[in-house]
Amino acid sequence: MGFLMSLPSGPIRETFDKQAAYCAGPGQSPFTARVLTLMMALLDANSAIGRRVLAWPEAQAASDALPLRVAAAFHHLSRSGHCPELTQVYPPHRPDNEAFRAAFENALGRFDAELTSWLDGPPQTNETGRSAVILGVGLLLANRFGLPLETFEIGASAGLNLNAFRYKYDLGVGVWGEPESGVRVVSDWRGATPDLRGPLVVRSSIGCDVAPLDPSTDAERLMAYLWPDQPDRVERMQSALEFALVHPPQVELADASDWIKAHVTPKHGVARMLYHTLVWQYLPGYTRRAIEASLASEGAAASDASPLAWFRMEADQSGQPGAGLWMTLWPGGAVLNLGRADFHGRWVEWNVGSL
Repeated sequence: MGFLMSLPSGPIRETFDKQAAYCAGPGQSPFTARVLTLMMALLDANSAIGRRVLAWPEAQAASDALPLRVAAAFHHLSRSGHCPELTQVYPPHRPDNEAFRAAFENALGRFDAELTSWLDGPPQTNETGRSAVILGVGLLLANRFGLPLETFEIGASAGLNLNAFRYKYDLGVGVWGEPESGVRVVSDWRGATPDLRGPLVVRSSIGCDVAPLDPSTDAERLMAYLWPDQPDRVERMQSALEFALVHPPQVELADASDWIKAHVTPKHGVARMLYHTLVWQYLPGYTRRAIEASLASEGAAASDASPLAWFRMEADQSGQPGAGLWMTLWPGGAVLNLGRADFHGRWVEWNVGSL
């Protein structure tokens, strides 16, 4: 695009560069790539947000998703209507480079403090497309044990995925759920397929987060982290937020390791499932170790009449597209590679048809 790079060479700029390259890839978000490329030219010590970015601990820039925080700040401002010039360069508009840059320079000059405040917290996407893999795991457990399910989610954000078993699904290989549900999840399901006709009874779904969001008051924070040139995600998020007002998710304010110790234990006559999606990277090392130790201890007491499952959908270093899907299942503690999925749930490559 011809923008000069103002961010100096080093880990911070590399993080922006890598995120922009990813967003520019097939099926991603060319608009977000364009925003991040421009940010590499505009962010410098002349703005508060530029100074914050330049001072960010280099080793944490990638794990903190710093570029996505910056992109969300401008997306929020564009949605707010406070800066019409910026709104006019966001989708569905198609501005030329001169108008695009002018709008962002204007926003940076007028709303620097508001934009900077968006760097204070981690991304909160609460991507409901990931519910497709949550459904897949729930079906596997129900078909294997024939027991009702209780689910627990850490990093639950606004709890939209706690309603996963209330949504309707079109997986390409079949459909599942209530046709009248207000939220429709579409995913290109490949490979093995869990039994979509099997009985699945979910007794409860609860979650925790260190900074839970309220669907009734924090909707715009969730909307800001969506990529604005992906209207299907925007529409599904709006539907899920409206659905949550009718079916309020139960999300508790708590540290993940403490909450797991208090809640995630085997229970006779119930299959219990702990899960998290794109959360692990944000947890401190000591929290991860505490969770692993707690689950190993509780798993030792599990049985076929009180099974315990730990499912995670997380980024890894495999070099393959999307996120890895793994489940540890007790009794026995076997670690199962369930496959991979797009970070937003648009496709799933599933390895296991039954347990």
